[in-house]
Amino acid sequence: MTAETRIRELKLELPPAPKPVGVYKPLVLLGNLAYVSGHGPIRSDKTLITGRVGADLDLAAGKNAARQVGLTILATLRGELGSLDRVRRVIKVLGMVNSTPEFHDHPAVINGCSELFADVFGRDQGVGARSAVGMAALPGNIAVEIEAMFEIA
Repeated sequence: MTAETRIRELKLELPPAPKPVGVYKPLVLLGNLAYVSGHGPIRSDKTLITGRVGADLDLAAGKNAARQVGLTILATLRGELGSLDRVRRVIKVLGMVNSTPEFHDHPAVINGCSELFADVFGRDQGVGARSAVGMAALPGNIAVEIEAMFEIA
């Protein structure tokens, strides 16, 4: 089953792919690798999910924010590659959680993105290496920022 078919089956709505707000590219292609810059949780109406996990957001809301980042990354991949079917596998995900010093469940937050990728690309190709860390602050007070690397066809 293809990624584009899974998107339709899961009834996922991808937000608009974000435009750079600085001096960087949202995605860089090098051979058969796609490096996706850090993305935030952009909703379909172009608003951001903001706040600190452990203060403004609970674990479930943080996980939802990470899932939204995953959808945003998929929007960028589709926009740049033409189709998500070109993605062969997830190689690496780095998840950064805007959290209080007392919050220690960063991996559970980033599971929101990892589970989405597994649902879209399959358990074998959709799960890669991963890091999940807490941050004192993120740009614009976004709840989660995620960057990722993919193998593409």
